[in-house]
Amino acid sequence: MLLIFMVAVNTNAQKAACTKPDQTLLFPKGEKIKNSNFTGTAYLQMLVEADSQNNNSIGNVTFEPGARTKWHIHPAGQILLVTDGVGYVQEKGKPKRVVRKGDVVVFPPNVSHWHGASADSAFVQIAITGREKGETIWQEIVTDEEYRQ
Repeated sequence: MLLIFMVAVNTNAQKAACTKPDQTLLFPKGEKIKNSNFTGTAYLQMLVEADSQNNNSIGNVTFEPGARTKWHIHPAGQILLVTDGVGYVQEKGKPKRVVRKGDVVVFPPNVSHWHGASADSAFVQIAITGREKGETIWQEIVTDEEYRQ
């Protein structure tokens, strides 16, 4: 009887803890990104670092509303798994697309692109980035006009 009570209390405590915003994330929010490759506020929690055994880095990136990357290129491509919120993605020369939780985005190697949160929603993504052909090549900022289009 005591065991059943303890399990019920623990289950209720877990449910209560999940009502806090940061508790509902699939992975930790991570540390605030403090470099100039992002506009607005974004956070990064590295999940896997590329090394000699694995050519991919995997990071959980959380963008606050309006936050976005600069235009950039991944020499070996990138895959985004959208885990929460509403975001935007755009390849150079193509229209901006809206992405939502459950969407998968594949950026081919050497294609200039950007991604980030919509203007009124946070956006969380798992970024899987090939590193075997080199590091990310950062380019110009995404202007407010490009972002709003």
